[in-house]
Amino acid sequence: MGLTSHKVLALAVVLATVLFVVTILFWPRLARRTWRAVVGRIGLLLATQLAIFTMVGLLANNSFLFYGSWADLVGREQTPGVVVDHAAGTARSGSRSVQVLGKQELDVKGGRGPRVSGQIQKVLIDGQASRIASPAYIYLPPEYFQAKYAKRTFPATVVLTGYPGVAMNLIKGLAYPQTALKLARAGRMQPMVLVMMRPTVAPPRDTECVDVPGGPQAETFFAKDVPRAVHTSYRVGSTARSWGFVGDSTGGYCALKIAMHHPNVYGAGAGLSAYYKAAEDVTTGDLFHGDAKARHRADLLRSLGQLPAPDVSLMVTTSRQGEGNYKNTMKFLAKAKPPTRVSSMVLENGGHNFNTWRREIPATLEWLSGRLTG
Repeated sequence: MGLTSHKVLALAVVLATVLFVVTILFWPRLARRTWRAVVGRIGLLLATQLAIFTMVGLLANNSFLFYGSWADLVGREQTPGVVVDHAAGTARSGSRSVQVLGKQELDVKGGRGPRVSGQIQKVLIDGQASRIASPAYIYLPPEYFQAKYAKRTFPATVVLTGYPGVAMNLIKGLAYPQTALKLARAGRMQPMVLVMMRPTVAPPRDTECVDVPGGPQAETFFAKDVPRAVHTSYRVGSTARSWGFVGDSTGGYCALKIAMHHPNVYGAGAGLSAYYKAAEDVTTGDLFHGDAKARHRADLLRSLGQLPAPDVSLMVTTSRQGEGNYKNTMKFLAKAKPPTRVSSMVLENGGHNFNTWRREIPATLEWLSGRLTG
């Protein structure tokens, strides 16, 4: 049973309830002053509190999906076996950069099946330039499988989690594919391919989507390898007008930075609760190795003020109360100048969490849809 399984949660609830009842029933018998009674009281209290703590922890994790598996919880990386299973009519033939590991359907109202609700493929993207291989989930909208769209190419958007991130959170916790399907059915956005990943492409290191000298070439992976691999494997456009980038927290910083650095690849970038300067701490290690130019380039506020303005559409989100990036977001908006086009979404209240991002995602997808074309 998986960490986010409802059976695990139900078992934890039952265990906590049983121990609570047992404690109440047996407490009078353990009220004596013998050493056995004392040990019994301590044992029951510890067991009950541990069970309640576990139950609350599982409830919180199921709500916010901090961890997606037991291995993720204990910090172990599991490298999946690679099974090439290119589905007919979905991935293009001849590509070795995207290996399909599995596929699943969306469980939504209105029926099931690829032509009705689309399909999510679990894939491994093998970066030829960066030599990084990273898993992803690719959402293909129902139109991708419908005969009348057989010769059409679709816009694509890379979607990133925060650090360290679990890509499945983008499906289970933030519901990107479900939201995209709902908006497309309502005519509020065009059908779009979503490439859902986490920014941690060299775990456990936080690369901040930087090309680290002598280390992981994370920026190259997202700026070159991902668009190239997906374009050669699926019916998506190849120009900047066909590609968007969105993420939250660290993923939001990556989305803005890579769109700004590579406007010839990504026509639009959206940062939800993004920060604007590469973090440098124990999780990142030395990202720049003394290269001041590279460090300044990774500072988006500095870039806007000192470097030529990129021809790209950007969107940033924050809240007046609850987010720590409000002041820097206002600075970002003030520094942007043509041909850079900047939009914003400012909530009155909202913390740095899934609930806030779920409120922002529908409008963000609509915004991206309005700036991309297949």
